[in-house]
Amino acid sequence: MKPVHWISAVAAAVLLLAAVVLAPGTVGEPAPPVPASCPQRWESKQIGRWVPATAELDGVEDSLVPGAPTSALICAYPGQNANSGGEPLAGSRTLTDQAKPMAYDLGYLPVTTARIEKACTLIGGQATNYLIRFAYPDGQALWVGSAEEINSCVTTTNGTVVSHSYVGPSITVAYRTGTWKLLQPKDPCDPATGRRGQNERMVPDGAIKVLVCREAPSGNPTPRPSPGSEHGEQRARELAAELNSLDTEPGGNTCRQVGSRRREVFYLHFGYEEGPPAWVRIMSRCRPSVNNGLLAGDLDDALLDRIGRLAPPV
Repeated sequence: MKPVHWISAVAAAVLLLAAVVLAPGTVGEPAPPVPASCPQRWESKQIGRWVPATAELDGVEDSLVPGAPTSALICAYPGQNANSGGEPLAGSRTLTDQAKPMAYDLGYLPVTTARIEKACTLIGGQATNYLIRFAYPDGQALWVGSAEEINSCVTTTNGTVVSHSYVGPSITVAYRTGTWKLLQPKDPCDPATGRRGQNERMVPDGAIKVLVCREAPSGNPTPRPSPGSEHGEQRARELAAELNSLDTEPGGNTCRQVGSRRREVFYLHFGYEEGPPAWVRIMSRCRPSVNNGLLAGDLDDALLDRIGRLAPPV
């Protein structure tokens, strides 16, 4: 009888081991999959800056959309910016051949994990939150949350990093037409979306030209930049090196008025062989006096004067 008891004990141990190995949620099993369809509601009080699940993809710490997805599902949640949260799903559209260029452009946006203070207007009006589900050939997926909003003050996220570049109108066009195109400012002196890497350096490496613009005061409440002066690779790299040598810290577009110097505002747009330009804004009577949307610092009068000489005359 003892051998029978021994065999029973072994069988029980095997069954127990099998139960441990097969139990759901144990170590070694893949993470739960990213939802495959649009959530029925926007489950956040924030405009943009929400995703229903965070993906465990390589590169999500450095890029909003890493890799080359094969499709993009856009989910739309229209509502009002004064009462965001709980908006029902209004519709969806799936992009296939447009998913790769969409991911390329969103993947080039500057991203950060730092808390950035920025000044925004507070106009009430319509806001449409968007979720975009990027699907990859290996079965993985990634959500991106963003929005179009009247104040153009939106945070876009993949759940790991955020971008303060405003791409809401481009997403709206893609949702309505099925075609992706990253919309650019009509005036080349206006800031565009910026460039990946600007959370680490004021100007990422590799610039081959720079457009220097002076914001000229006008009769309008918001002065418009004048046409800029373009300079070649040597000047671009010299300016980039000087700006990158500044002591910086995470910071947005805030300004504390100081000094009695004449107010001057300059925009520098650094161009590259591939990808979007990197912009830098300089405000002579502000502290901090220079920022790129993610980093802020102060420059001395000598550098400010040199930049002024490179800009178009008033």
